[in-house]
Amino acid sequence: MKAATAHAPATPKKKSVLAALEIDTRLLGMIGAFVVLCLAFNFFTDGRFLTPRNIFNLTIQTVSVAIMATGMVFIIVTRHIDLSVGSLLATCSAVMAMAQTAILPDLLGVGLDSPVVAALAIVVGLVCGTAIGAFQGWLVGYLVIPAFIVTLGGLLVWRNVAWYLTSGQTIGPLNETYLLFGGINGTLGETLSWAFALVATVAALWALVASRRNKVAHEMPVKPMWAESAIGVLIAVAIFGFVALLVAYEIPSGRLERIFEARGEVLPEGYSAGYGIPFSVLALIVLAVVLTTVARKTRFGRYVFATGGNPDAAELSGINTRMLTVKVFALMGFLCALSAVVASARLTNHTNDIGTLDELRVIAAAVIGGTALSGGVGTIYGAILGALIMQSLQSGMAMVGVDAPFQNIVVGMVLVVAVLVDILYRKRTGGKA
Repeated sequence: MKAATAHAPATPKKKSVLAALEIDTRLLGMIGAFVVLCLAFNFFTDGRFLTPRNIFNLTIQTVSVAIMATGMVFIIVTRHIDLSVGSLLATCSAVMAMAQTAILPDLLGVGLDSPVVAALAIVVGLVCGTAIGAFQGWLVGYLVIPAFIVTLGGLLVWRNVAWYLTSGQTIGPLNETYLLFGGINGTLGETLSWAFALVATVAALWALVASRRNKVAHEMPVKPMWAESAIGVLIAVAIFGFVALLVAYEIPSGRLERIFEARGEVLPEGYSAGYGIPFSVLALIVLAVVLTTVARKTRFGRYVFATGGNPDAAELSGINTRMLTVKVFALMGFLCALSAVVASARLTNHTNDIGTLDELRVIAAAVIGGTALSGGVGTIYGAILGALIMQSLQSGMAMVGVDAPFQNIVVGMVLVVAVLVDILYRKRTGGKA
C-alpha cells in the first residue's frame, strides 16, 4: 500500500527588483553606458564635462539630430532608410534663410526683425520639407524604387539645390525671433523652467496612475505599489535634476545688464539668474511626447509597426502600405525642416555645410537607441537617448583633444558595435524586442 503524499501548494516565485519594475533591460543598459561615458569624460577633462555650462551646450547641440532621429525611427521601422536627411535639412535652411533676408521683407513691406517674417519663413520651410519628403516617399511607395537609391540620390540633389539657392554663400543675419529657437538666445528662464518641471512631473505621475487604473479596470496584471512609487520617484528626480543643471548655468552679468536696460530697468546689485530650459529643448520634449503617443495610440502608429513587422501580411490585411510610405517620408521631411530651424538658429545664419554628415549621426542615433534595421521595432525615447550618447561622445572627444577624423572613426565603430549588440540581444531573447 503506497503512502499518500500531500502536495503543498506551489509558492509564487519572488520577482527580482528589475522584474518588478518592468524596466527594459536594453534601455537600462543604454542609460548605464551613457552614465559611464559621462563619468569617463568628466575624469579626463578634469571635471569640465559635467559642468552646467557644458550640459547646457550638450543639450542644444543634441536637439537637431534628435529631432530627425525620431522621424528615422518610423522610416527604419517600416524597413526603409533615408540617407538624404542632412541634405534636406540644408535645403530647408537655405529656403528659410532666403525667405527671411531676400523675399519676405520686400514682399510684406516690413523689416527683417518683424516676428511675421520669422513665422512665415518657418511655415515655408516646413511646407518645403514635407513636400520633398512626400515626393521621395511617392518614389519609394508607388514607383517601388528602393529607398536606399531614392535617398542616396536625394543626398546629392538636395545638398546642391541648397548651394544653388544661396550661390554657396553664408546667409545672415537672420530674424531675431527666429534665433530664439537656437538655444542660448531663447530660454524659459529660472521661474518658468521650474514651473515646467513641476507640470511635467505632475503629468508623468498622472500618466502612471491612469495607466495603472486602466490595467486594473481590464483585469490586467499590474506592478506592485512599491514599484510604481519607485518609478514615480525616479521620474521626478530625473526631471527636477535635469532642470536644476540647466538653471545652474548663469547668465553673464553683461548680458543681464542689457536685458534690464531693454526693459528700462537697472540691474540690482548681486542679482543673478540662470538660463533655464532652451526653447529648442522644450520643442524636442513636446515632439517626443506627441510622436510617442502617435506610435502607441493611433492607427497610423499601429500600421507603421504592423507593416515593419510583416509587410505582406499588413497589405493583405487591408493597410495601404504605399500611402503609408508616403506619409512616413513626409513626416521625415517635416522633421528635417524643423531641425533646420534649430540648426540654423543655433549657428545664427545659414552656412553651405550645414547638416553635413547628419545622415550618419541620425541613423546611428536611431540604431543605438534600439531601432531594429530589420524593421518592426523602435522607440522615440530610445532614438533621443541614442542622439544624446552620440553627441556626448563627440563633444567629449573634442574636449579631450581628439582629432575630427578620429572622432568619425570612433562614431563608425560605435555604430557597428551597436548593431552587433542588437543582433546578439535578439538572439538571446528569441527575436523579441
